[in-house]
Amino acid sequence: MIRLRDVRRVFHQGRPDELVAVDGVTLDIADAKVTVLRGPSGSGKTSLLALVGCMARPTSGRIHVGDREVTSLPEHFLTEVRRLTFGFVFQQFHLVRGISALENVMLPAYPLGGSRKALSARAQALLDRFGVGGRARARADWLSGGESQRVAIARALVNDPRVVVADEPTAHLDSKLSAGFMELVAALRDEGRTVVIASHDPIVHDSPFVDRVVSMRDGRIVGEGP
Repeated sequence: MIRLRDVRRVFHQGRPDELVAVDGVTLDIADAKVTVLRGPSGSGKTSLLALVGCMARPTSGRIHVGDREVTSLPEHFLTEVRRLTFGFVFQQFHLVRGISALENVMLPAYPLGGSRKALSARAQALLDRFGVGGRARARADWLSGGESQRVAIARALVNDPRVVVADEPTAHLDSKLSAGFMELVAALRDEGRTVVIASHDPIVHDSPFVDRVVSMRDGRIVGEGP
């Protein structure tokens, strides 16, 4: 379980342009469930997602990942928590242009060392699983939107994370591909993974595969439910 207690995230603190992106949020994210953070642009859902995934530190408050309090960890240890616990799917996918889909999937695993041959086989297996194995040697900039998304999901899973974090993953997809993405999310949950998604897309937060929707506005939680 990921636990946040009275967490705030403030940009430009103490300056005239101070912005409170997350304002006193207390939230428990259950294991092996799909949680969606919903809200309009500027509601704080992406900032909260960054805190959940240890991509940012809170200005105040406490965050626990499992039994470990991570708020005050030195950056070296926080990087290790991110690498071993989380897989990330970004809104723009952030695939590296000029290298292959297979190499993109392998990238997050390089810091962990190990056999390149074994890593390549693991990455290929993930691409096969998501139906883009035949595009493994294609450069990232040759992929369609749907292919890029599936490569990004494969990359998020290459280190076998317990938690998958996705920021507006359907923003650039049509309705059919968005619904297909939620089916992939359901499969990840069925494997016992925790999935946390920030999205304002009704196809996402109204999906039958979602266990909990947390509604946000002005950096605060304003409602939640199944």
